[in-house]
Amino acid sequence: MKVAIVKYNAGNVFSVENALRRLGIQPLLTDNEHQLMAADKVIFPGQGEASGAMAYLIDHHLDRVIRNLTQPVLGICIGQQLLCKHSEEGNTDCLGIFDANVVKFRPTCHEQKVPAIGWNAIHNTKGELYKGFDKTEYVYFVHSYHVPLCKHTTAVADYITPFSASLQKDNFFATQFHPEKSGSVGERILRNFLEI
Repeated sequence: MKVAIVKYNAGNVFSVENALRRLGIQPLLTDNEHQLMAADKVIFPGQGEASGAMAYLIDHHLDRVIRNLTQPVLGICIGQQLLCKHSEEGNTDCLGIFDANVVKFRPTCHEQKVPAIGWNAIHNTKGELYKGFDKTEYVYFVHSYHVPLCKHTTAVADYITPFSASLQKDNFFATQFHPEKSGSVGERILRNFLEI
């Protein structure tokens, strides 16, 4: 199986590579259009800032490439956010795959820290990423922005407000959390993605 990871100016790519290698996959890190289009699966991960990441994608014509992918695609963290219509971070127009906007967490008390960092429960899971899931599970998040609940939501988490822990539309899947940092639960999610 050929698995490509989108190469762009975002961090956290190497932990995704390592997670895939643990599953027996030797991924290809690339920004080459033909290699991305030819892959069986594409992963669009990252940590970073929306406006700078989006500017890089546009400058390198990766925005068009990603929108045109027809194989299963998995966005992770900022990858999920960039697949949405718009982000409050830098007032950024994004790729528009998901009909949803990305908004900043707005704490209502001192104890609600932003960014939200650490393990959090996901529930109301549905869809192919969660095959074999039947209860609340814990996964690892690092984020200041989130996608509100919407028609594309496939898992829910709660911090300050309920939000979309993951999304799906057609061949596009996305998680706000980091499956590659979420232990055995994250490994199951990545394995499910690879089996789609």
